[in-house]
Amino acid sequence: MLHRKIYQLCTEGREVSVFLRDQQRWIDNAIILSLEGDLVTIRYETEEDDEISSWEEMVRLESIGSISTKLASVSRVSSDILISDDCPEAEQIYPHFPDSNLD
Repeated sequence: MLHRKIYQLCTEGREVSVFLRDQQRWIDNAIILSLEGDLVTIRYETEEDDEISSWEEMVRLESIGSISTKLASVSRVSSDILISDDCPEAEQIYPHFPDSNLD
């Protein structure tokens, strides 16, 4: 089951967080590049002392303890949150009001 999920995330190219149980650490904001047999290639970036490093790691499928994906995010900088009124009119859902003819 994990093999299929990793394959799906690889083909979608979504950012994931991966927990490596043998190293007891999380890799955040990673992209799964490939899945070949029981080897998973992961790319991610780290930032230390104003230096950004890009990493690629090959890990065994059995060492992956958990994978999570971000469902949604909201910017902390912008306080303008889009609401349903900002959607195109064709996509808006209007509340259903009781039929006034049924008195």
